[in-house]
Amino acid sequence: MNPAPRLMCVSRAPKEYSMPFPVLPDALARALAAQGYAEPTPVQDAVLAAEAEGRDLLVSAQTGSGKTVAFGLAAGPTLLGGAEKFGYAVAPLALVIAPTRELAIQVSTELTWLYKETGASVVSCVGGMDPRREQRALSAGCHIVVGTPGRLKDHLERGNLDLGSLRVVVLDEADEMLDMGFREDLEEILDSAPAGRRTLMFSATIAKEIAGLARRYQTDALRIDTVTRNQAHGDIEYQAIRVAPNEVEHAVVNVLRYFEAPGALVFCNTRDGVRHMHAALRERGFSVVTLSGELGQRERSDALQALRDGHARVCVATDVAARGLDLPDLGLVIHADLPVNKAGLLHRSGRTGRAGKKGVSILLVPYTRRRKAEQLLASAHIEAEWRGPPSADEIRARDQVRLLEDPILAEPATEEDLALAARVLESMTPEVVAAALIRLYRKRLPSPEDLYDDPRDSQPRPAKGEKWRPEREERDFGPVGRPERLNPDDVTWFRVTVGRANNADPKWLIPLICRLGHVTKKDIGSIRIFDRETKFEISNEAAGKFATSVRVTEADEIKIEPSAPPGGRPEGGGRREEGGPRKPPGGGKPFHRKGNDDPRPPRPPFKGPPKGGTPRPHGGPGKPFKGAKRKP
Repeated sequence: MNPAPRLMCVSRAPKEYSMPFPVLPDALARALAAQGYAEPTPVQDAVLAAEAEGRDLLVSAQTGSGKTVAFGLAAGPTLLGGAEKFGYAVAPLALVIAPTRELAIQVSTELTWLYKETGASVVSCVGGMDPRREQRALSAGCHIVVGTPGRLKDHLERGNLDLGSLRVVVLDEADEMLDMGFREDLEEILDSAPAGRRTLMFSATIAKEIAGLARRYQTDALRIDTVTRNQAHGDIEYQAIRVAPNEVEHAVVNVLRYFEAPGALVFCNTRDGVRHMHAALRERGFSVVTLSGELGQRERSDALQALRDGHARVCVATDVAARGLDLPDLGLVIHADLPVNKAGLLHRSGRTGRAGKKGVSILLVPYTRRRKAEQLLASAHIEAEWRGPPSADEIRARDQVRLLEDPILAEPATEEDLALAARVLESMTPEVVAAALIRLYRKRLPSPEDLYDDPRDSQPRPAKGEKWRPEREERDFGPVGRPERLNPDDVTWFRVTVGRANNADPKWLIPLICRLGHVTKKDIGSIRIFDRETKFEISNEAAGKFATSVRVTEADEIKIEPSAPPGGRPEGGGRREEGGPRKPPGGGKPFHRKGNDDPRPPRPPFKGPPKGGTPRPHGGPGKPFKGAKRKP
């Protein structure tokens, strides 16, 4: 165990750099020039500073900030030791640990071109790949090993991985590895590394667990912070789009059509959600692939390659499957399901807006989860633009602009093209040809969906602790929805736990009830909306099936259960169906709760519990209070 490190904090806030890279080994400098690197990013500039040379580093940096090249450059002088090229490879000199297969493969690819002219041999060891092939590569000798914690631990325990010659250990996205439960694996690997090696830790945030890991395994560490606190990623535009709970899938379609980004990533919270969203988008004509934990390595690699080649434009993924993804031209991230916490929101959104490019992060917020979304954005210090979903008319208007700006119209025509165009115009008018071109253009575009948008939800929400009420002119407490057409003896009443406070409206409540209860509109009778609940009728013929279905398909934060008819005061403060003040038991003049006209006698003052304990209904002695003694 190393002694506790003496942390020295250096802040490197993101800014515009005009200085070239500092002095580097010639081989690394040539590799950077070949890739078009002219100036360092903030994190690269920080790790190459004079005070960081040869020291352990604890670095916090945003995703997409050039961390891989940063720790590759920082480790270069230590690994090369003043030489231009590596010698014969025996045991690895550097070990890079990443949380996921995709990130490990990406890091391996980056280090391969960075160290190409040094003659370095880079080997990757990740789950899902053939372990025997990795064993042979390790036995043949290598200079740098990149892998995931679980697979590296397996090779270490089997004697395939020799860490005795390590000079540098790098933990990339250390916070993610701890969140994924790799602490024990990391500790076993780091305990097996030589005491004199450099340890470089890179993490988006320096939480308590990361600081503890640094104290244990780093010595005289330099703390580098390149993240501006309380400020969202400047290259990402955040938008929160309010949608009806049953129209999230349609909203994803319209958002994809509205932005028409070259690459888009749609996040769902579960594998089932990924499968369902993938099928829905594919049915509508989108070129879409999936990434989830149930896929094999070959399927994952094929999906990523399809995105990089442009054969697929949309990827539907879970949080874990998308960790470490760095896709080109990814300009749009859609949160079909709200992230669980702030870290999930920032990680998802950080897949776009990378390397100085602009990106858009869209949160689809059902009316019933508006408060959750506001708390999530506030915790991440993000100011998002609230708006309704893109309408079909807005999408068609954008399609017209995109058609007129399509690069194909500006390309110079060949002689063959002009000859064929002349033959077409001999038998058709220009208007007919242009109309055919428009139809061909629209044919490849999925049709937009007609979505419901409640304009009342655009008004600002109250602060925490304040009660929200719609405007007085909107508060109609009479029956809402379909007219009563079912006999009162032929229906069963149910309640759903959303009301006016959630902008409940029959336009989206009826489809939601039909979907969750597996019924049709003809089975639904009257609907009565209260402040925090809604009561509705279901025909007795469908009531049994409906009750069974809603128990199985209960939606997130939406509960449907049997209820009494809305004759009394419903839960949540709703008004009585017939209106007016309540009547006392036994009839008589109605009374009000407030004012001096209340005929009820005042309550006697509370004198405390009896000394012998709480009385029982049958008149027994009751349970004694704490500290009291029971009389014999």
